[in-house]
Amino acid sequence: MDFLLPRLWTFLTAMTPVGELRAAIPLGLLEFELGTIETFIIAVIGNMVPVLAILWILEPVSDFLMRKFNWANRFFTWLFNRTRKNHSKRFERYQGFALISFVCIPLPVTGAWTGALIAYVFGIPVKKALWQILVGVLIAGIIVTVIAETAGYVKFITVG
Repeated sequence: MDFLLPRLWTFLTAMTPVGELRAAIPLGLLEFELGTIETFIIAVIGNMVPVLAILWILEPVSDFLMRKFNWANRFFTWLFNRTRKNHSKRFERYQGFALISFVCIPLPVTGAWTGALIAYVFGIPVKKALWQILVGVLIAGIIVTVIAETAGYVKFITVG
């Protein structure tokens, strides 16, 4: 059980909308002292699981709600029209780079979860969005890993 538990916690933390890689990688590296590559892989896979669910489930669910409930139809119509009107020119200009850039910045309110929602709102095809989000997650994972490894190195020097 000692082998599985740290990996499971790292994986589950990466799945959370607030934690994602920003919390999972430091947890795996600094708290559980897992290997760098192992932590990176576990966190990336954990971070992508909810993305798959969001990208493939959100459209059928919203379509169902729009057909069944008038308030849902009004809300989604307002959301799509407003978002696309206010942001579509910038988004179209930068295309895939915009989504990748948004996902790869390891700050609050950015990341894979929000990237999947953005892809849905802008009508990016699922396969295209999935690859763009994966590239963003990989870049974010590298950034967070470097920062966590540096923090661990500094901690080791100051304590040791």
